[in-house]
Amino acid sequence: MPPRYQDIYPESPLQRSDQLNRPSATELLTLEYFEAEPGEMPYEVFAQHHILLNLQDEPHRVENWRDEEHRDFTYYKNEIIVTPAGVKSGWKWHAKSKVIVITLEPDKLERFAQSELGILLTDTQLKNIPQFIDEDIVQAGVMLQDALNSQLGSAVMFESYARIFLTKLIQKYGIERDEDLAFTKNFTSKHYKRVLDYIAANYGKDINLEDMAKQAALSTSHFARLFKDAIGKSPHQFVMSYRVEQAKKQLRDVSLPMIDIALNCGFADQAHFSRVFKQIEGKTPKQFRAQQ
Repeated sequence: MPPRYQDIYPESPLQRSDQLNRPSATELLTLEYFEAEPGEMPYEVFAQHHILLNLQDEPHRVENWRDEEHRDFTYYKNEIIVTPAGVKSGWKWHAKSKVIVITLEPDKLERFAQSELGILLTDTQLKNIPQFIDEDIVQAGVMLQDALNSQLGSAVMFESYARIFLTKLIQKYGIERDEDLAFTKNFTSKHYKRVLDYIAANYGKDINLEDMAKQAALSTSHFARLFKDAIGKSPHQFVMSYRVEQAKKQLRDVSLPMIDIALNCGFADQAHFSRVFKQIEGKTPKQFRAQQ
């Protein structure tokens, strides 16, 4: 059985996404952030795909042994290196690195691409473009990294940013079944971030589809479709999920009345709060509080 990428890397990560209590939708992906002194990794075949996103401002020399090929190159900021599972790979870097490493489970990634985005993805495609510069994909990775520390550890937000990253990566490599999906490539990671930041800042207020579409500078119909494609939920479903997640945190404070929590989190009244909460969590807010 090939080793996992995490078993070989010579230093411990400064951050790990799997330390976040997150929903199962993100199980195909693990994010780790490293700032490593000059070093090397042995020549191994890995069971996962791994994606390196370079955040180092200064270009620096890197050597990569990839199957039978030795590559000696300058690694630039926003440059991405993709090593598919099954490719024998080794590394040596000659300056301090500042890199996000994202590892992906191949079978789950292929199923996600086909079932969620209608895109065919194979290992061969990943091998065809091993290295490229793409600021948008790197930005999606940085947003995912930031989600580990922001929004008070929001699993809802982390899942959303994970899906944005995967959508951007798959669109780079996949064979699109629907030609209209090409339009989604013009909706950048920063567009998604503006919308999600808006929801996080205003979830306690009335948020409608027009408000969210305005943040993305899109028509409501285009926005709703693009959001659902990437996030996996309609804008309304996402807002409700985020409100329920924030309500769960407030429910742990037994001194807060239910009606105050409902209004704090943007629900019309306590009955609306209880109905939506039970739809998402399978229990009422009162039952959830009693189990804490």
